[in-house]
Amino acid sequence: MTIAILDYGMGNLHSVARAIATVGGDAAVTGDAGEVARADALVIPGVGAFGACMKGLTDTGLDAAARSFAATGRPVVGVCVGMQVLYAMSEEDPVDGLSILPGGSRRLPDDVKVPHMGWNTVSWVDSHPYVAGIDDEAWFYFVHSYAPDVVEGLTVGTVDYGRRFSAAVARDNVFATQFHPEKSGEAGLQLYENIVKTVTSQ
Repeated sequence: MTIAILDYGMGNLHSVARAIATVGGDAAVTGDAGEVARADALVIPGVGAFGACMKGLTDTGLDAAARSFAATGRPVVGVCVGMQVLYAMSEEDPVDGLSILPGGSRRLPDDVKVPHMGWNTVSWVDSHPYVAGIDDEAWFYFVHSYAPDVVEGLTVGTVDYGRRFSAAVARDNVFATQFHPEKSGEAGLQLYENIVKTVTSQ
């Protein structure tokens, strides 16, 4: 069972791959659309600006590969800006997202330090197999200036930082986190282990 990690020039790919390997997953960092299509699950990482990430996806044609993969019903996981590009838009840049999820991301308020960088606690507001066994108010590591709003039926976990935003979301086969599980110690590894177990059991 292979978990493809999408290499479009934007993301801490190898940290994600190491974390997945640590919990027993078979991770393949790839920018090849054919290899992506053959994988059992797809992780879309991302760091930096929304517009630059979308340009990286569209310039490589991996935007179409990601949409096609999501349409098959196989698991898709977005991380940080890789979460934000799953949405239709972001206030950060006037470009379209992948529109796999509805809505978009807004800038965090000016009355808190932006970017939001460091550890914060996540409150689980809905259940999901990927967060099973992870304590409510567990600590996760964040680095971001924009975040999606809380939406009932979509949001799995929330954080309060300047405003309440979605730290984790899920719809059908798509799951995404604003935090970096691969930088989040035991809780992050538990999340990746849950993903690997779910993919393996399918």
